[in-house]
Amino acid sequence: MGHNTGRATPTIAAALCALVLWPLAVQADDTTAPGSNPLFRDRFTADPAPLVVDDRLYLYVGHDQARGEEMFNMREWLVYSTPDMKTWTDHGPIMNVADFTWAKADAWASQAIEKDGRFWFYTSVEHDDTHPGKAIGVAVSDSPTGPFVDAKGSALVTNQMTPKGDHSWEDIDPTVFTDDDGSTWLAWGNRQCYIARLKPNMIEIDGPITEITPPHFEEGPWLHKRGDTYYLTYASLDRATHTDERISYATAPSIQGPWTYRGELTGSGKNSFTIHPGIAEFKGNWYIFLHNAALTIGDEQGALGRRAVTVEYLQYNPDGTLKPVVQTDAGVSVPAGETAH
Repeated sequence: MGHNTGRATPTIAAALCALVLWPLAVQADDTTAPGSNPLFRDRFTADPAPLVVDDRLYLYVGHDQARGEEMFNMREWLVYSTPDMKTWTDHGPIMNVADFTWAKADAWASQAIEKDGRFWFYTSVEHDDTHPGKAIGVAVSDSPTGPFVDAKGSALVTNQMTPKGDHSWEDIDPTVFTDDDGSTWLAWGNRQCYIARLKPNMIEIDGPITEITPPHFEEGPWLHKRGDTYYLTYASLDRATHTDERISYATAPSIQGPWTYRGELTGSGKNSFTIHPGIAEFKGNWYIFLHNAALTIGDEQGALGRRAVTVEYLQYNPDGTLKPVVQTDAGVSVPAGETAH
């Protein structure tokens, strides 16, 4: 998702980076070309998850409400939509963490998917004390803009279901993907990456939970397919050389692997320790959504708990590998393959 993994050092580093670089931050009242980054400038948003429905792209995001030195304060999820990647409609909050009665905090990363005419929303929250640690919930709606309601009445995945990890926040950042045969798969994790098939009812795990952790995996997995190739894109952290997360990816001939590591796709987000990918094809172009901490709103500068969603074109090489993505201020305000001057 883009969340602190319990280490003090990156948090301090991110804060110092923000302090040094803040004159370069984007002001909320800037007049900019439609499609430029960050996409939304009236509030802080993070962990973007796109979903294409008919002729619109919907973007689900977390809402960063941290003030001052707070690290994270996230209580609700928002959704925006666009017909053209330039003009966005704000549909407001679609759900609050309190709508999961078994959860107590932390509206973290999410992804929505359409199946059988309904919209299923998978997300990360902090479970109450009956199952301590982070957990994954699932909600459902008849509309991509909600309102969403708890579809299960309990967690889909709890920390006790994945006992390998040595920390309480490994069950975060769900990504959901329906394969060509109609089977739907859920992947998630922090430090460890897990995958499992969902039952057709979309609210239960079907079979074993398998670990598929690729190199330098930190969090924020995203599954997608193009042609015959499956892609697992994720926030990576090479602890030997980096202090901030980047985006890396792996490919496979099947959703069940084997996964081949393909290397880094992006650098880190400006001023940000965290980063989080979301990928979609829309009206003939592929896009990757990310976040950084380059937005300033009033007296609140971008920081670990105050991030801003961005977008770039995603392009493929003839062999199916991904071209490196350079994060820009121009975003998709210019045609694919062009740079702003």
